[in-house]
Amino acid sequence: MKLINRKLGDGIHIKHGFAFLGEYFSDQGKYILLTPGNFYEKGGFKSRPEKDRYYIGTFPSDYLLKKDDLIVAMTEQGPGLLGSSAFIPEDNTYLHNQRLGLVDEIDKELFDKKYLYNLFNSRGVRSQIYGSATGTKVRHTSPGRIYKVKVLVPDVVKQKEISSIIENYSQLIDGNRRRIQLLEESARLLFREWFVYFRFPGHEKVKIIKDGISKTPEGWVKEKVVNVVKRVAPGELYDQATAEPTGIVPILDQGQSGIIGYHNNEPSVIASLDNPVIVFANHTCNQRIIHFPFSVIQNIFPFLPCDENCRNIYWLHYATDNLVQLNAYKGHWPEFMAKNILLPPEDLCDEFGNIISMIHKQIFYLSIQNQKRAQARDLLLPRLMSGAIEV
Repeated sequence: MKLINRKLGDGIHIKHGFAFLGEYFSDQGKYILLTPGNFYEKGGFKSRPEKDRYYIGTFPSDYLLKKDDLIVAMTEQGPGLLGSSAFIPEDNTYLHNQRLGLVDEIDKELFDKKYLYNLFNSRGVRSQIYGSATGTKVRHTSPGRIYKVKVLVPDVVKQKEISSIIENYSQLIDGNRRRIQLLEESARLLFREWFVYFRFPGHEKVKIIKDGISKTPEGWVKEKVVNVVKRVAPGELYDQATAEPTGIVPILDQGQSGIIGYHNNEPSVIASLDNPVIVFANHTCNQRIIHFPFSVIQNIFPFLPCDENCRNIYWLHYATDNLVQLNAYKGHWPEFMAKNILLPPEDLCDEFGNIISMIHKQIFYLSIQNQKRAQARDLLLPRLMSGAIEV
C-alpha cells in the first residue's frame, strides 16, 4: 500500500467556535453548549446528562451543529482530551463553543472524513498536537498548529476501506456506551426520586418538616461531607513517566474515565464489585466509583464511607457526585469537604445500594467488553494505517 506524506492543513479547514455569553447559560433549554468534556479521551462523543449546560440566548445560526459534523477538542479540559475528535450525533441540538474546532472543509481528494476522525485519535497525531500546544497547567491548540501536523496516509479509496473496518469496532463500542449511559441515568433518576423528591419506599408514613422553603423528612439530618467520608491512603503515586502502556494494574488520572497507563507492581488500592471505592479528582472534580484494584496519579483522592456516619457506598457516591464544579485549575477537595448533604436513615441507603449495585455490575461488564474491543481496534488501526496489514 502506497503512503503519501501530507500535512493536515493540505486538505482541511478548522473553524473556531463562538464565544457564548455566560449570563445565558442554563440548566434547562433547547440547545446544549458543548465543551471538551463531551469527548472521550480516545475519541468519540460523550453525552453528559448530569453535567451538560444549555444556552438560552441568541447566537449566529451557523454555530448550531449538524449530525455527523466532525469536531476537535482545542483545550485540554481533562487529561488526554487535547485533539480528541467526535462526530455530532444529531441535528439542531448542540452548539459550537469557542474551545472546540469544527472541521468545516475537507478536500475529498485527499482525506476521507471518517479516516480523519481516526487520524485525530491516533497516537502520532495526538502527540504532535500536544507537543505544539501552548499553556502550562492547561494546554491549548489552534487551527494553525493543527494544520502543521504531519501524517502518512494512503489514497482516499484505501482510507475509506480502513475506516469501514474500524467502524465495525466503533459501532459495537458506541452501542455499549449508550447502554452504559442509560444505566447510569437510571441510577441517577432513582437517587433523585428517593433522596431529592423524597418519594422513597414508605414516604407516605414519614412526616415532612418545613423550614422556610426547605423540606426535610423527619429523622434525616444535615451533615458536612467531612463528617461522612474518610480518605483512603493512595499509596505509591505514579505519573506519565512511570506509567506503562500495558500492564496488570491501571493507574487512574484526572479524566472522567481516564486511565493514564498501567504498572505491574502491587496495586495501591484494593477495590472490587463487592467492595468498591470512590475516587475524587482534585483538579477536575470528576468522581467515579471503582470496582477493580488500582493505583493513582497525584491529586486523585480515594475515599469510603466514614465509620461514625456510615452509609452505603453507592448512596454516598450519588449524594456527593457533582457537589462541586470545576471553576479553575486548583484543588477542590477543601470545598468538597465543606459541602452539606442530607443524611437519610441507614436502612434506606442500604435498600438503595442493593438496587444500584446490580446496575453497576452491568456497567462493569459492559465496560470490560468495551476495553477489549478498544484494545483490538487500537492494535489493528495503526497496522492498517501503516500498511503492515493489508486491507
